[in-house]
Amino acid sequence: MARAKAIVSRLLANTLRKSVWAKRLIYANGSAFRDEIDSVVYGNRLNHDQNSVRDEKSVYTLRRNTHRLEKGLIMRPRRPVFALDYIEETIAAYESLAGKHCDTDQGQGQLLQWSHDVLTAYFEGTAEADHPLIDKVKARFEDATKRIEATRSDYAPFSRGAEPSGISIEQLQALSLHRRSCRWYLPKPVPRELIDAAMDAARYAPSACNRQAFCYYVFDDPEIASEVGGIPYGTKGFNQQFPCFVVIVGNLAAYPFARDRHVIYIDGSLAAMAFQYGLEVQGLGSCCINWPDDPALNRRMRERLGLGPHERVVMCMSLGYPDPEGMVPYSQKKTLDEIRKYVK
Repeated sequence: MARAKAIVSRLLANTLRKSVWAKRLIYANGSAFRDEIDSVVYGNRLNHDQNSVRDEKSVYTLRRNTHRLEKGLIMRPRRPVFALDYIEETIAAYESLAGKHCDTDQGQGQLLQWSHDVLTAYFEGTAEADHPLIDKVKARFEDATKRIEATRSDYAPFSRGAEPSGISIEQLQALSLHRRSCRWYLPKPVPRELIDAAMDAARYAPSACNRQAFCYYVFDDPEIASEVGGIPYGTKGFNQQFPCFVVIVGNLAAYPFARDRHVIYIDGSLAAMAFQYGLEVQGLGSCCINWPDDPALNRRMRERLGLGPHERVVMCMSLGYPDPEGMVPYSQKKTLDEIRKYVK
């Protein structure tokens, strides 16, 4: 069956290579592409719909625009006036969340505190501009700030400094070499505090406009982990002993444009690598599990996790205490010269 599919795929590729119209017709109507298109359209609609998931929209808008303001504040030289095309939208999102999440030690409260500090720096930096729009939104900002009783903290841009991290390149290389895809685990529960500690490191991974439009669904009941771990292709024969299974899900409602549809895969995977290193240094093994864009699999996982049509699986991962007698593939890697090219 696999050989037959490969032959058909090769013949189709050769045929489509010669015809632009046939290529567009086949792929535009292909089930995998159609499933992605549906998710992108639904996510974009949610992002533009002011009355749909309003708090979620405000969160992503405020995250993105606050980061845009940060980047404007660190420019050298800094422009005396900037952000005029999105400052009203930023203040509207700030107002929408203000008063609902006042605990600055918790998620959206921390977002409001960060936004408050950056906006304060923005209005200080543009004070001499005497611009009517900036003056108008500043008054709205100050009124909303009274509702959350926010005060200046240390969430604004700061000088990075030139000190090294304290972790040598040799240590990082050793960690990279030590980490291998682990498929065999001890029947031992994984403490949630270890998972959370690794995730705490992963949440600092870079993310486009700091949206972090992804969520890690963690199944740490071995029976459920094995069940959900059996949904992806490629886990047959070893998913039955997963102590813990993770599904990384991206949220397309964070983006107003179709051009950003692949950001969830980039950002979710950047965090995944940091997460794996966080697990490894605590004595836990892990294995990235590919998630092909198969509509049938997407439907099955959506139903199992209760996902919306705008949410898409990025990848999966098993994790647990490595079985010391379990073997791992050698997996020879490309040489440095094969993956790096200096360009003049």
